[in-house]
Amino acid sequence: MTLTTGEGTAADQAVSTRTTSRLFPWVVFALTFGLLLSDYMSRQVLSAVFPYLKTEWALTDTQLGSLTSIVALTVGILAVPLSLLGDRWGRARAVVVMGVVWSLATIGSAMAANYGQLFAARFLIGVGEAAYGSVGLAVVLAVFAAHRRASLTGAFMAGGSFGSVLGVALGGVFAAQFGWRWAFGAMGVIGLLLAALYLVLINEGKLARHKVDDEAGTGPVLAAGQQRARLSTLFSTPAVILAYLGGGLQLFIAGSLFAWLPSYLNRAHGMVPQRAAGIAALLILVMGAGMIVCGMVTDRMGRRNPADKWTTAIVFAALTLVLLGSAFAMKPSGLQLILIAVGCFFAAGTTGPTGAMVARLTHESIRATAFGTYTFFNNLLGLAAGPIVTGMLADRLGLETAMRYVPLISVLAIVALLAGRRAYPSSLRKLDAAAGVQQGGPA
Repeated sequence: MTLTTGEGTAADQAVSTRTTSRLFPWVVFALTFGLLLSDYMSRQVLSAVFPYLKTEWALTDTQLGSLTSIVALTVGILAVPLSLLGDRWGRARAVVVMGVVWSLATIGSAMAANYGQLFAARFLIGVGEAAYGSVGLAVVLAVFAAHRRASLTGAFMAGGSFGSVLGVALGGVFAAQFGWRWAFGAMGVIGLLLAALYLVLINEGKLARHKVDDEAGTGPVLAAGQQRARLSTLFSTPAVILAYLGGGLQLFIAGSLFAWLPSYLNRAHGMVPQRAAGIAALLILVMGAGMIVCGMVTDRMGRRNPADKWTTAIVFAALTLVLLGSAFAMKPSGLQLILIAVGCFFAAGTTGPTGAMVARLTHESIRATAFGTYTFFNNLLGLAAGPIVTGMLADRLGLETAMRYVPLISVLAIVALLAGRRAYPSSLRKLDAAAGVQQGGPA
């Protein structure tokens, strides 16, 4: 049996005997996940040093928010073109190059002498990270069976939360002990080491030999003789567009929590910066655990009727609205922290279901580009918009009041997800008709 991937150089695409290992897919997941941790450690370490930068450089909350949002905004803008490049040039190669770029830019952040230089370094971090989530997730899904998509997507995307935890927690420790510049430097060195390990252990040829083809009914089918899906299929159905929108809107909340939880605990609860960073890290860890569990629940609920994956996403968004809305409406207290923790558990739970829907509605040959499009919406509507909009509200109303408005974005996410569920059956029929394929059972 032979297998080719349609990516990389001619040598990498050469037909080869398929010899697979059960261990290799998990090695791929572990290293790709590890680099995602580094990605978010480099991105979110900034939150731990907000108090130091505010004091040393007299920055406003809007400026602090912009230092977070510029990364997410750059990721959003460049995700699609760089993901397309990853699909064409080779996903493993792209992963290594991106890891090196964002790590060097993080080390550059440690050398910044003022707000402008730090802003420029953060922009370069965004350039390096732009396509990583999409290309990395495409690499992972390619070597695992399709029925695990929501679980793997949720688990992989949870690396953002876990990386944020490590970035905030370790950044707080380094900043307190050695100064805020060391916090950036340490994150950069970790990223360089992981990129080197990835280069040694994973390449295009190994990925080709372990690639798992889409199962029947788990992805669009190409027309006869077509080698790669057209880019227009990224937006060819209402359901996939609504999956992009629903997932992105819900991550507005996660982006705000990533950036502002340490400062909120510092100002509202009177915690010293190091303790505030530690508690915020635990809350973000809860968010990551929720992404994994919500993804597993989604796969189980969607076994008989895949449309139920939309339902789980709607439920997770509704729980976020109720729990975090109630928490931030309360006065600071122990009970408030408990409600925030439970709300964080569900806040990013929609990533597994919406990511699985994007995978179902797009072909594997352009899946990194599809996830790049997904990343674009996640960042533009969520991870970029959340920190800067919350910072602007905080400058006008105070951070405690600003956080009360953050959970309301779930209302828009729920509307998009409800519409997506309704459009899902007709979108599948449209895909089948376009490929000239008649499905014989439920999708």
